Amino acid sequence: MSTRIAFLKGHGTENDFVIIPDPENVIDLPPAAVAALCDRRAGIGGDGLLHVVRSAAHLEARAMAAEAEWFMDYRNGDGSVAEMCGNGVRVFAHYLQRAGHVVEGDIAVATRGGVKTVHIAKEGDITVGMGKALLPEGDVTVSVGERSWPARNVNMGNPHAVAFVEDLDHAGDLYTAPPFSPASAYPDGVNVEFVVDRGLRHVALRVHERGSGETRSCGTGACAVAVATARRDGADPAVTGTPATYTVDVPGGRLVITERPDGEIEMTGPAVIVAEGEIDAGWLETATP
Repeated sequence: MSTRIAFLKGHGTENDFVIIPDPENVIDLPPAAVAALCDRRAGIGGDGLLHVVRSAAHLEARAMAAEAEWFMDYRNGDGSVAEMCGNGVRVFAHYLQRAGHVVEGDIAVATRGGVKTVHIAKEGDITVGMGKALLPEGDVTVSVGERSWPARNVNMGNPHAVAFVEDLDHAGDLYTAPPFSPASAYPDGVNVEFVVDRGLRHVALRVHERGSGETRSCGTGACAVAVATARRDGADPAVTGTPATYTVDVPGGRLVITERPDGEIEMTGPAVIVAEGEIDAGWLETATP
């Protein structure tokens, strides 16, 4: 490993990430190293880490290399591996454009949740094709303190439990994962969204992301919320034949989610790179138990 490791810091609606460019996949990033980098006091700080690797150079992505040159090897802030991160894909695409690897227009990005189509617009917003939502059967309940709510089980390549509440303060501090039942619904944990209405096809959320705690935004969570709200409102595009578009406010900004009649979901929002620099590899080794 080089004595210096390049990094960038970026965010999508304030869901922030450490970005490690590593095209040939030569940098060792065990969970403890990722957690050290994402530490907000002793590291760079971030909700997660975007490891930028060519698909052909990564064992988990080689099968997608013919479709997508670049693989988003995404890690949660605690170092655990995650299938997908919607805000992360936008920031990932913005980095690729900034680095000169891609230009405006449509690109493909490989993720553990499959290949995602991304459109980089001239005006700066980025639209991500998030795929289709799965709606597993079965009742789910989430709780905070003495309160409990029924939740809609939505899978966007990663699991979500969407609960409609009267007040976002009812979500509590979200430092720890809200309890859910039955445990069999989410054997690997779950992202929990608490949702209130703001207006016609306009909602707001707070979210606990597994492995990260409360975050300022969650792209897949915003998609899950839009799908759950559309079903609640009787606006299933597969039934009506009309796309359903929802504005979803998150603590860090605003996302626009559209579900088409074929089930495909698009998410549009901003992506920002705020800093770049170098990490001392010796520090990273010291910070890793």
